[in-house]
Amino acid sequence: MGRRLVLGLGGCVDFEIAWEPDVLADLAREYDLRVAELDVDLAVVDERSLLCSILAFVQAGVGGERFLASSAIGTAFADRFTNTVTLGGTCVRAAMAIAKLGVASTVHLVSIDDNVRRLLPPQVDYLCSATGDTLDPHLIIQFPAGATVRLADGEVRAEHPNRIIYVNDPPNRDLVLSDDLPAELETAGAFLIAGFNVMRDPALLRDRLQFLRSAMTRLPAEATVFFEDAGYHDNVMRDIVGSEFRGRVDVHSMNEDELQAYVRRRVELLDVADVVEALSETPAFGIASTIVVHTKFWSLAYGEHAADYRAALEGGIDLASTRYCFGDGFTPADLAAVAALPRHEAGSRFAAGLAERLGERVCCVPARALEVARPTTIGLGDTFVGGFLAAHVA
Repeated sequence: MGRRLVLGLGGCVDFEIAWEPDVLADLAREYDLRVAELDVDLAVVDERSLLCSILAFVQAGVGGERFLASSAIGTAFADRFTNTVTLGGTCVRAAMAIAKLGVASTVHLVSIDDNVRRLLPPQVDYLCSATGDTLDPHLIIQFPAGATVRLADGEVRAEHPNRIIYVNDPPNRDLVLSDDLPAELETAGAFLIAGFNVMRDPALLRDRLQFLRSAMTRLPAEATVFFEDAGYHDNVMRDIVGSEFRGRVDVHSMNEDELQAYVRRRVELLDVADVVEALSETPAFGIASTIVVHTKFWSLAYGEHAADYRAALEGGIDLASTRYCFGDGFTPADLAAVAALPRHEAGSRFAAGLAERLGERVCCVPARALEVARPTTIGLGDTFVGGFLAAHVA
């Protein structure tokens, strides 16, 4: 590892529930839930609306992140299922993934408790803005392809595996930044910024952006600033970041769900013309000169210096693919095995067609061809970010 990684801006504790369709079906009967009520945009204010939201995402076969009226709703729901306590947040999952490869990093936390102290690997240093212990767990549900839940008047079935996140997390919502962060950046080779998406107060967001603009003046000239997008709970926050942080970062990264949210339509990920059209819209919303999009079929860098990120794209793809196949317990040997797999055929054809259309403006790397009975879909974007940055600064 040639240069240090500083990863921010906030971690969390996750309650990951096992996929138990019979429990979901029993709850659907208890609440007399009907197919027509399912809505991915429904406000989650109680257990019934939470169930409506979950099943709507399953029916659509897509992932997302939504706000909970209270974290107690998610905690009570998790107690109905087999569940596992893990650590989350883009910065923490990225740090934990690369720690398995012997890559050290420093994470910026906004909350802490004994779960964090117990689960954070020794290779991960941290600074924390919290003045005391708190616990506001994020509810995480992942579902496999073909997941089916029966309702009174029909059933929902997922075409693709994915994950859903439900959050009410005051420390991350306020995102208080540590006074020690500017000094930490002085020796950073790369700085990850993520977490604005859960904020809800425009004045607080503007204050945090101003703090970061000042702190980032302490970065070495050669450091890379990497902004990972996410599903915003309030699109007003997304617009503020877009208008006030544009040009402050080197790479603006997002997954396919976030790209589609920006262009406000579904993008056919293996259709070259459709993706080219979507990329042509990035100047309107991208906040960096290079846009990174990571998907299940391919990952790409678009814009200035796109070719400089090929090794980073490969590193992100292979690390995320390893987590997809082996979950939290993956090893360096598992990574080596995944890196030896062939590329996704359709992804490879797409990458060649995209390069033919856009030339040096794009660098597109096909995903690996993966066949897994029960894949892990939680944290894949976070793991991609870790692999990308570790490869980039190596």
